[in-house]
Amino acid sequence: MLTRLSPLSELTTRLRSAEFPLATGWRAVDGWFRPWAARPGLRDELREQLRTLSTAQAANMLRSSRETTTHFAWCLLDSPSDPFSFWLHEYKAQDDWREGYADSVHNHRYHFCTTILRGNYVHERYETMIDASTGLIASARRRRRTLCQAGSCARMLADEFHRIPEAADGTMTFLVKSRPVSSFSLSFDPATGIGHRHVPVESRLGELADRI
Repeated sequence: MLTRLSPLSELTTRLRSAEFPLATGWRAVDGWFRPWAARPGLRDELREQLRTLSTAQAANMLRSSRETTTHFAWCLLDSPSDPFSFWLHEYKAQDDWREGYADSVHNHRYHFCTTILRGNYVHERYETMIDASTGLIASARRRRRTLCQAGSCARMLADEFHRIPEAADGTMTFLVKSRPVSSFSLSFDPATGIGHRHVPVESRLGELADRI
């Protein structure tokens, strides 16, 4: 699916040949990612890759992709043997957003780097206070708000909190993610002051029978 000498192939090779665990050296990954994302040809390659998917490749991509309340997360590459995965995020029209995902203050279970392929979005970074008794976010203070345009890059570590309250119609991003470094993530609704803890469904399977 990836062609030799293509931008995606080059990034894949660099990540696979890293001499350190990616999960603990993600700042170095960011140092590779930014100049790589600035080179021409990425959008063309992604477009061609999607247009030439075999039936089996398309089925595999659909199995791993998902819809969220604010965007579609398309899985481009996710091999169990790799310490990373590649994704496309296709943001919905703003009128079609439902509360509770990108527009909440949240972190992730993994580290990631991203670049905007087309469109733009407002990106906010936050400082949070965690309630010691519940482990949930008790309050959040915005420390930066940026309108990010096509071509811009960002890095988010799993312990950092952010929010995307607005995205232009047609906005698309490319992401490279680490494997999970935490068993859960947190979110916080600034309007209601309510925090939530998010646990992936696969981690609950071992206890499922006991819950019946």
